[in-house]
Amino acid sequence: MRILGWRSHWAGNAITVNGLRYRNMITEFLWPQLDGMEMEDMWSQQDGATCHTARETTELLQEKFPGRVISRDDDQNWLPRSCDLTKCDFFLWGFVKSRVYAIKP
Repeated sequence: MRILGWRSHWAGNAITVNGLRYRNMITEFLWPQLDGMEMEDMWSQQDGATCHTARETTELLQEKFPGRVISRDDDQNWLPRSCDLTKCDFFLWGFVKSRVYAIKP
């Protein structure tokens, strides 16, 4: 199983993200990145941010990840302040960060 996660940055600049901007980022950036990829074992995990859990957002994510959205009140319910740690919480984000900020020789 692959879990897709990504941060809310647009063209390298941090911005304030509302629901509309987030959905635009999904359709303009994420969807083109997924074109041609095998998606049957790919999931999308959203945190509890309002723009991530808005009905319009989860409906949009269901288009590419039918039955495979991990979010509050979605296919796999994810409590907004869950005390349970998952691999994504304590491994994946640290691993990704170490790769992104690695010094290249």
